[in-house]
Parts: sequence; structure tokens; C-alpha cells
Amino acid sequence: MAHEESAPHILVVDDHRDIRDLLASYLRRHGMRVSQAANAQDARKLIAAHGIDLTVLDIMMPGEDGLSLCRFIRETRDSPVILLTALADETDRIVGLEVGADDYVVKPFNPRELLARIKNVLRRTQALPKQQGDAGSTRFAFVGWTFDVSRRELVNFERTDNSAISLSPAEFRLLHAFVQRPRLVLTREQLIDLTRGRDAEPFDRSIDNQISRLRKKLERDPSNPEIVKTVWGDGYQFACDVEVVT
Repeated sequence: MAHEESAPHILVVDDHRDIRDLLASYLRRHGMRVSQAANAQDARKLIAAHGIDLTVLDIMMPGEDGLSLCRFIRETRDSPVILLTALADETDRIVGLEVGADDYVVKPFNPRELLARIKNVLRRTQALPKQQGDAGSTRFAFVGWTFDVSRRELVNFERTDNSAISLSPAEFRLLHAFVQRPRLVLTREQLIDLTRGRDAEPFDRSIDNQISRLRKKLERDPSNPEIVKTVWGDGYQFACDVEVVT
């Protein structure tokens, strides 16, 4: 029983029962715990009730689609997502990665390949610094700023107009990763994994550009940052206390 409880808990979300059953049976034979959902509504209930380690998620589903559910998971949970798609379209893959998916597999797929990708994503993400506090927290406050994840709003209440600051998808994911791990030094590679998944090159310098753009929106003096600091030779640190707002 102890071994079963320690096994990774995988959620398979697909509206085709034969695919769900086949994949669930294969993953169980390889030592994983599996829950199944036929739609996003059922998946949300399972995610709320259980500690899901990774979600395998079909993009094309009736009702709420997989991209919307993927965005919800990444904004409210610290667990990875692998997308299943019947489309080999490059745009479909890019959109999936933009909303925070860690990997993708095109249907029809070989269960052995998917298992390998699941193990690889789990190995990589479990090595990352864990977020602090409740994984479902959606509002954070720090040095005059309030960051509302569910509304995707960043507001500085020290400013007279209280208007929300617009964030690009990349800036949003970067700030979300930082506020969940305040005071921790994160390497470029860790930030890439936390914000972009496997398709990022391991030495992609674009993370530096994203940091620069985020500083222009957060810092009083971006040339002398006090919130997002560079730790030379190691990476970056969100160098202020963060409070979860209820």
C-alpha cells in the first residue's frame, strides 16, 4: 500500500472512453495511480479533491476545451500538463505551450512514448524548487503590488489611478513563478521549465529579455532593481516578501 500511495498520480482527461481506458490500464501496469475524466468539469472536481502529479489532457473536447483547462491548472496548481492532440498543426502545438503545457503528443500515439514523456516531465518538474504556500492561491501582494492570477491583473495601489498593468503571457507566467517562490534563487533553466516547458532551449537567453520587460513594469528604477534581482552566476531572485491575499 505504501508503494501505491507513493506512486505518481496521473489524471487522464479525454472524451473518448476507449482512449482513457487503454491509457489508464497501460499506466497502471507501469506502476502509476490513474484517475480518469471525460470532460473538463469532471477533471476540475478530481483536481480539487486529489493531489494530481501530472495531467494528460486532450485538447479537443466538447464544452470547455483542453487549452482552457490547461490554463486553469497552470494558474492554480503546481503540477505539469501533457497535451494530447489529433492535430499535427504547428499552431496547435504553439498555443498549447503558450498556455503552459509542459509537453504534447500527437494522436495516434504509442503509449510507450507517452509513458517516457510522462517520466521525463515528472523527473524534470520534481527537481524544481517547490512553490510556497497553498497551490491554489490566486492573489498575491508584495511591496505595494497586488497580483490577481485568476483575473490576470497586476495593480499598484500606491498609484493614484489604480489601473491594472498589462502583462504578456510570458511575463504573466514569469511573475507567477516568482511570487510562488519568493526569496529563492532560480536559475535560467529553472525559470524556463517553470514558464515554458520542454520546447525552450536550455540556454535560451530570451528569459533575460522577459526579466528586463517585467522589471520595467515592476521596478521604480529598472536599472537598479529591488524586486527582481540578478544573482550573478546563479540566476534571479524575487527579493521581497509575498503575502497570499484571501
